[in-house]
Amino acid sequence: MRIVHLGLGNFFRAHQAWYTEQANHLGAQPWSITGVCMRRPHLRDMLVQQDCRYTLELSDVAGRELHEISVLDAVLVASEEPGNVISAIADGDTAIVTLTVTEKGYDLKPDGGLNADSPNIRADLEHGTQSSMVGLLAAALKARSSKRTPLTILSCDNLPRNSRQLRQAILDFSGLAGLGLDEYLEDCVRFPCSMVDRITPSTDSELEARVAKTGLPPRAPVSAEKFTDWIIEDDFAGPRPDWGSVGVSFVDDVAPFELRKLRMLNGPHCYVAFAGILAGYEFVHEAIVDPAIRAMTETIMDEAMETLPPESRVDALEHKASLLRRFENPFLDHRLRQITFDGSVKLPIRVLPVIDARAGMGLSSPGCEALLTAWRQFLAAEIEAGRDLHDPAALELRQMVQNGVAALDILEALK
Repeated sequence: MRIVHLGLGNFFRAHQAWYTEQANHLGAQPWSITGVCMRRPHLRDMLVQQDCRYTLELSDVAGRELHEISVLDAVLVASEEPGNVISAIADGDTAIVTLTVTEKGYDLKPDGGLNADSPNIRADLEHGTQSSMVGLLAAALKARSSKRTPLTILSCDNLPRNSRQLRQAILDFSGLAGLGLDEYLEDCVRFPCSMVDRITPSTDSELEARVAKTGLPPRAPVSAEKFTDWIIEDDFAGPRPDWGSVGVSFVDDVAPFELRKLRMLNGPHCYVAFAGILAGYEFVHEAIVDPAIRAMTETIMDEAMETLPPESRVDALEHKASLLRRFENPFLDHRLRQITFDGSVKLPIRVLPVIDARAGMGLSSPGCEALLTAWRQFLAAEIEAGRDLHDPAALELRQMVQNGVAALDILEALK
């Protein structure tokens, strides 16, 4: 059986591919994964030189260990060969499609609906291309729908109700493009939500040098922390790997877990990145031991904790302590700058709901406000230094920051 994965980045190769590799060691029926790079061929070009194998380095405060991952059977590039990606998804051997394309890859409006004015979506609708992830998936589902074969589409991105938002985006696109996918999606396709967690830095030359000495596949290595978590809504249309035997939890409702992760990990992580860069640090493990940054990070976590539903708050103090230990990992080399990308997309999901929830409880949010202030100060410093803002709203951000617009007002204006 096969999985097709859209968004062949470091996180997928450290997380979902790792779980499937481990499950294959235990299961009677091995699964393969066809990986899809959405835009650039660089990763494909490296991986095909070593039969799509690669090396994963895992670390915690005790040290590092290396693993060879061999679960990929092929790597495609959607921008070069969308027809081959559509064929792979439409193939009857494909039972699951997974995605890690980041929040901006969904082309959603703030209310969660499809942004039909997005350049990629508009191009797909007007010219019949598949330049967007949603357009590509819709075309693949149309090709598969004639056979009425079941399929599970599993989002692994940091979005609330991630797969449900994806389903709605596909339905919106189908309606605009006249694809008529409603009945097929209702009868044959399942969209289970999921929560994923494993801190995964960008690959650097130091990692490449360590792996090159080992005899393991040297190109495109990945590093990640040993801690990992994957919680999936138990709603599949067909078979799946034996992920449950290697630590994946299948639950009726993912929402409490995704909420805790978005608010207690992802939001504070953003603060550590913005404040850490402003203070002159390069890595997360350096910034988190700065007394002022650590104290405010804990404040943000505490504020988020108070907004969680009771089922998410049971072990929240222990969870907070675990997060801080993970941030302290000196072997991970997680660069702060990697976390700063796409703030205009991430902060409305990770921070604003905490502020709104606390306001409804009659509580102020000085920690979350400090996070937004640090973001704006970071943007101002980047602009002053003449650096690019890695954000889909870069032009608007640059103009508003230069005009003195406050952080909350910037996010409000971008809705």
